[in-house]
Formats: sequence, C-alpha cells, structure tokens
Amino acid sequence: MASIKVTTDTVAALMKSAVPNKTTYYFDDDLAGFGLYRTTTGTGTYFAEFRPVAGGSKKRLKLGRVGTLKANEAREAARKAIANAALGTDLAKSRADERAGVTVAELMKLYIARTRDKRKASTADGYQGIANVNIIPHIGTSKAAAVTVGDVQRMRSKVGSARGKYAANRAVAVLKAAYAWGTKHGPPKSRGVTYVPRGINPASGIHRYDEHERDRPLTAAELLAIGAAMIEAETVGLPVDAGDAKHAPKGQRVVMSPYVTAAIRLLMLTGARLREILHLRWDEVDLEHGVLRLPDSKTGKKIIFLPTAGIDTIKGLTRLGAFVIAGESAGTKHEKPRADLKKPWVSILKHAGVSGVRIHDLRYAFGAAGAGEQMGLPVIGALLGHRNASTTKRYANAADEVRRRAVEQIGSKIAAALGGK
Repeated sequence: MASIKVTTDTVAALMKSAVPNKTTYYFDDDLAGFGLYRTTTGTGTYFAEFRPVAGGSKKRLKLGRVGTLKANEAREAARKAIANAALGTDLAKSRADERAGVTVAELMKLYIARTRDKRKASTADGYQGIANVNIIPHIGTSKAAAVTVGDVQRMRSKVGSARGKYAANRAVAVLKAAYAWGTKHGPPKSRGVTYVPRGINPASGIHRYDEHERDRPLTAAELLAIGAAMIEAETVGLPVDAGDAKHAPKGQRVVMSPYVTAAIRLLMLTGARLREILHLRWDEVDLEHGVLRLPDSKTGKKIIFLPTAGIDTIKGLTRLGAFVIAGESAGTKHEKPRADLKKPWVSILKHAGVSGVRIHDLRYAFGAAGAGEQMGLPVIGALLGHRNASTTKRYANAADEVRRRAVEQIGSKIAAALGGK
C-alpha cells in the first residue's frame, strides 16, 4: 500500500512504471478512501473505500478503469460515494438493489418506442441503429441503474476504436437521452416509480471526441470518372475484384442493379439525403411538375426539385413495387426499401480510382456546385432542405474557391499584359 497524489500526471507515470508482482494499492493524499490499484497484468482501477455509517467492515467500490475514466472524474465519483456513505447511503448496496431494474437494452427499447410515437419514425430508426450497433453489444445486458461512468467510458472507447469518433459521440448522446427519459418515466400505473432512479445518468459529462467537418468536395475529373464507372457497372459490369461480389471467380464481371446507379445519380442531381431517395415511393413522384413531394423528412414535409437529368433517370426505371429504388423485396407483401448503398458505392469508387468520398459527400458536392455557380446561400439552403441558415454557410467555401480561381485567371492575364506577353 502506498500514498500518492492522484492526478492525471501521477497516474500516467504510475501506469508506465514496471508491472507489480502483486496487486498494489495506492491511496490519495487528499481524499481519504480514494485511490487506485494495479494488478499483475498492469491494469489500473480507481476505487472508493468507506465504512458504512451503521458500522461494520469497510467496503470498497470500483469506480472504473484507468484510461477510460479520468483522474478528476474518478475523484468526483469517489467523493460522492464517500459522502453518501456518511449520510447512511451505501452506494455499493444500492447497486445490488438496483439490479432488479431494467437492462440498458430494455431502456433503449422503451425510449426508442417513445421516440417513434412522439417524434419521427426516421429519427427512431436512427436511434435503433445506434443502439443495435454501438450500445447494446457493449452494455446491453447490464442493469441500467448499475452502469457506471467507467462502463460508458469503456463503451465509448471501444466504439471509437472500431467505428470512429463520430459514432462514439452519437452513441453516448443517445444513451444520455435515454437515461434522462428513464429518470422521468416508469411502468404504466406505477406512480412514482421510474425506469431509472432519479439522479442517475452515467452518460452525462462523458468527454466527447473533437469533431470537425468531414465534407469532401468532388473535382470535375472525379465526377467524370465516377460517371464512367457507373455506366460500366450497369452495362457490362464491374470486375469482381472491384469488391462487389465476394465469392465470384476472379476476372468475372458483375452487372450492378440499375436501381443502385439511379439512386446515386439522384443523390448527385438533387442534393437529397440518402434515406429520402432510398425510401422514395412512386406516389411521391410528380414528373409532370418535376418534383418529389415527400410527406415527411428530417425537416418535415418537403419538396425536392428535379433537374431534367433527374426526371430522365426516374423515367428510365421500371416500376417493380412501392419504392422507386427497388430492393430485394420489391413487389412482395412485406416490401421494404433498400437499406444502404455502401457496398456498391465502394465498388464504383474503387473502379473510378477515387477515394475518401462518402455517400453523404454527394449532398455536399451538390451544395458546393450551387455555390460555385454564385447562387445565394438561401437558395442552396432551400434546395437542400436546411432549417438553419448556419448549416448552409459552409458551402460558401466553395464559392470562395471559385473566386480564387477567377482572380488567378484574371491576374495571370493582367500580369502577362504588363510583361509584354
């Protein structure tokens, strides 16, 4: 047993030191009962140690792992546990009692159902995807009331490593919202009982990864290459090694569905969101007036204007079911819209020799093209369906780039004239 000042720097130095040959405990110099221990595997864990006010032996409460829980966060959690013990509240016992409550998976299911009833189905679908992929696999079986800040930190770290910092941030945000809802609502006819005890939200205060705009502009040459790759994909097909078919023999070509290439063209030509195109129904298409009339979208009821090329793209499709972009279940009793375009999009990009472009970047390319044509930001925002003008402002960068090129061209001509050329 040793005594140290538990800070970010001292803990970092301790974790870099030699691994102990037995579990070693380190107590904080300032807060009695707070510390961390390090095992023979090198793992460090923060803890709080206290004696219940009613007497009895000391109890030790694990707070979270070093690396996923910050030193100051662990100190605050320890202070809370020790203070509650002094008031007669045993947090270790409370956790055991709370195991009778709902699991995180059950809490997410309840919260998403409420979202589906009170808000938009598309929002609920998004939450469901985040829960299924990034929350439930990590802490879904844990009782919601027993989950700690350290548990959420570990989930965030794992999701960040596997799926990226944006996915991790959104997983924490959705989990935080579910807990906030769970502390205010409970089972029907259970007055005063909530799904999660009031005051518990382990996702609150979790450090977020820094986020930066990821929009990737497309050059004219890249658009040309992507267009050529799509024509090849829907006619003679792309080579198997382009990544669209795992088990087909090498050298064989796979013809891509015309509905896939049509979806990509419509995304490029309209600036619509992915789900707005994949979920587009034939009864929402008005080719006479050149518009798509969406009864619902991320920003509510919406009209998407079609250019002539967009009208021609839709006219070239055969109607197989309710959805314009026909999926595998098109025309069946339980028809569903196509779920994604990721795999065919990756194949097209690979064959086109283009990298680092997401499907969502096609929406940015549309907005940037509008800015490049000197269209006002309000017009671009209206076409893209932005609620806030601030969302559209980043497309001004594209207009700036056009101005730079124009200045360079003009400047070159003037410089040439001044030089007698």
